[in-house]
Amino acid sequence: MIKVLFVCHGNICRSPMAEFVFRDMVKKRGLSNKIETASAATSTEEIGNPVHRGTRTKLASVGISTEGKYAVRLVKADYDRYDYLVGMDSANIRNMKIMTGGDEKIFKLLEFAGIGRDVADPWYTGDFDATYEDVVTGCTALLDRIEGELDGN
Repeated sequence: MIKVLFVCHGNICRSPMAEFVFRDMVKKRGLSNKIETASAATSTEEIGNPVHRGTRTKLASVGISTEGKYAVRLVKADYDRYDYLVGMDSANIRNMKIMTGGDEKIFKLLEFAGIGRDVADPWYTGDFDATYEDVVTGCTALLDRIEGELDGN
């Protein structure tokens, strides 16, 4: 079982969007029994809160539900528990490394697609469509990589 943890600042916008988009992709490729997906925050301010309305609305428009998801915080033990810890931006990456003490399993989402920039943050822009496009791009590339690993390539 390959385990993937998506991480952003509050775990209410970008990382849950990535979690549920990725989970949907995994299901559609018939890999649900081989890949586990979750998401977490680097901060504490949103812990226990549901997914942001904008993320819920955008994902519902493409047939994806986030029901039952509430913000949780990244903990040091997550580094050992997950194979991939995937941050949405450079600040997330810095905080993830500090919080876990690790480095080798930590990646920025769009890097899987050969893009160095951060995932658009709808908290500041209100543009959940741009965030969704970034998430789909990064998640597709990440899933292609993992599927290759599962196939032994």
